[in-house]
Amino acid sequence: MNVRWEECGWERLSPGVGRRRLPRWDATAGLVAGDGAALLYDTGSTVREGAAIRAAAQSLLGGRRVTHVALSHPHFDHVLGTAAFSGVEVYGAVGTAELLAPGGAGRSALYEDAVREGVDAARAAEAVDVLVLPRHAVSGELTVDLGGRQVLLANVGPGHTGHDLAALVPGVGTGSPDVVFCGDLVEESGEPQAGPDAVPAHWPAALDRLLALGGEDALYVPGHGAVVDAAFVRAQRDALAAGFGGV
Repeated sequence: MNVRWEECGWERLSPGVGRRRLPRWDATAGLVAGDGAALLYDTGSTVREGAAIRAAAQSLLGGRRVTHVALSHPHFDHVLGTAAFSGVEVYGAVGTAELLAPGGAGRSALYEDAVREGVDAARAAEAVDVLVLPRHAVSGELTVDLGGRQVLLANVGPGHTGHDLAALVPGVGTGSPDVVFCGDLVEESGEPQAGPDAVPAHWPAALDRLLALGGEDALYVPGHGAVVDAAFVRAQRDALAAGFGGV
């Protein structure tokens, strides 16, 4: 890739790895580029936002397309752009597809939450109608080979929801940090949000698993906000344990 990440609206985190901070809710979309494939972690809040992410990724990739999508958890601001990525392989934590299937409780919640948070009702309805469900369910850990680059998808939840999927991208070469995409298990731009689908008693353990994945020197990318370090994740873990009565 000869194009600078910043020129295409991305924040470079490590060689071949970056993220895009989306407007309004400051949600993160992560991108990992391999030699023959590319993985996007989360797709935004509407089909239009997903299309904008797709175009920005394609510019960065020199015209190549995103081939894989991993969904961090089934909330509208992270999954409703998925329909913009036709033909990709979509991954989610086990149970996500069933939750979001037509008639599933999570599908109507996506629309209601999106509209409640200010998404135009017609755009929210469109995104839900054409919602792309994960074809690949991750129950433990799964490695995705992008050609010269691997991404480890890990079902580390429950915590923020019942279906939390993290992604570890090992560094390449000296001085290249590991990168852990955390979804909303970690938040930097606000307090962690525990909605009706959260599992507070298990959330601290989910953060312990994140820390075990990345270790002390990794970069941790929250679902919302600036990149943080292991100390931040550990402090948030302890605060959640204290607040929710965990251990």
